[in-house]
Amino acid sequence: MDEKSNRNGSSRHHRLLIALFMVLLFGVIMIQYMCPSGAECHSLHTLGSWFKIWGASTSHSGHVLQDSVSRDPYLAEDKALVRFIPRFNFSKSDLYRAVDFNIKGDDVIVFLHIQKTGGTTFGRHLVRNIQLERPCECHAGQKKCSCYRPGKKETWLFSRFSTGWSCGLHADWTELTNCVPSRMGSQEPPKNLPRWNYYYITILRDPVSRYLSEWRHVQRGATWKASLHVCDGRSPTLSELPSCYAGDDWSGCTLQEFMDCPYNLANNRQTRMLADLSLVGCYNVSAMSEDERWAVLLESAKRNLRSMAFFGLTEYQRKTQYLFERTFNLEFIAPFTQLNGTRASSVEVPPDTQHRIRLLNKWDVEMYEYAKDLFLQRFQVARQQERRQARAKRIQERRRLRVRLAVKQGLQFKPAGTNYPDHPLQTEEEQKDKPAADTEGLLPNWWDVDKNDDAIEDYLDNVEQW
Repeated sequence: MDEKSNRNGSSRHHRLLIALFMVLLFGVIMIQYMCPSGAECHSLHTLGSWFKIWGASTSHSGHVLQDSVSRDPYLAEDKALVRFIPRFNFSKSDLYRAVDFNIKGDDVIVFLHIQKTGGTTFGRHLVRNIQLERPCECHAGQKKCSCYRPGKKETWLFSRFSTGWSCGLHADWTELTNCVPSRMGSQEPPKNLPRWNYYYITILRDPVSRYLSEWRHVQRGATWKASLHVCDGRSPTLSELPSCYAGDDWSGCTLQEFMDCPYNLANNRQTRMLADLSLVGCYNVSAMSEDERWAVLLESAKRNLRSMAFFGLTEYQRKTQYLFERTFNLEFIAPFTQLNGTRASSVEVPPDTQHRIRLLNKWDVEMYEYAKDLFLQRFQVARQQERRQARAKRIQERRRLRVRLAVKQGLQFKPAGTNYPDHPLQTEEEQKDKPAADTEGLLPNWWDVDKNDDAIEDYLDNVEQW
């Protein structure tokens, strides 16, 4: 009797655990649907992520997930894909990003360098850290490097560290697209102008961090007075683009003063620098209302960002490196490092001040969320492509080894579905006398694991979309 009651108690205990597990699982699913971005429900998403890790560790598939996170340097960097849920629908052409970059031909990479996005570090990677047949020539004490094509005295890179600020200090999309072709053309004799293929790239950063970093830079004396802001063939007048300070610079300004200037170009800088300013009358703000103007600029910036060959995010250094290498079929010598300690991160800003910064940069905030979603989707698609290619390579290698094993056993390997003799020199009588043999049977049971690999990798693909 006691034994029977113990069994019943144990059964009830197991059913209770299963019911509790199902309730928690349902709660995690509801969290994902109710708070897809994770920003508004950070604590709930944190709890959900803990539960998913715990639940995964109790099953074989969970071990696969945890092992993949520990082995994968891109997941280990920021865990972004584990909790990433796409918000925007992009076309295949937006996501499948790879260009046939010909460094020996007429292709040119044009770097649009936005202030305080980590562009200086990335620019140095471009001239000093890429494996090239003809590396860029960089000399101590010189700010520019010579990045020539193999066998030619032509540059393949248009950037601060290769051609200098040829189109003005921190030239934007409007300036670069009008200036670069003429600048590149002026380097060659007029009778032999090549038809260049331009691949635009840029780096973006979280708007609040970027804004604080720019304030600290201005506070130390930076002015960017050499910026031209050319649009529709002219620079803006002083009335169109007033200055925030009366002296030579704005050094020593407080964050409050920095935020209070209505003409501060730091506000929504990334959106403005990526948009076609001619669509809104350049710097003539009287052409339309402010909201209408910025709505046009935002859509233009999104469109230009999608059309760029590549863009990276400061917050995702390893993924930025990976996507650049996949896009241009170039490899860096040393890996990128994620630096979490910046001047902006050392600034203690009260929550209400951060809120105001986000309001001042609301178009950049929307732009960055859009860019981040596109960036992570591109990364995910690229990794899936890489896994499929590796899977196909493994299958091809296994088939090759099967043939070698069959030949070693004295058999003629034949693909499935063929009816010709196992050996071309054997007669029909010899074939009848020979015992039936299948080359697949010569291999151990664990050899053909293609389907098992597919199941595991498809599972990981789905996990990354949580």
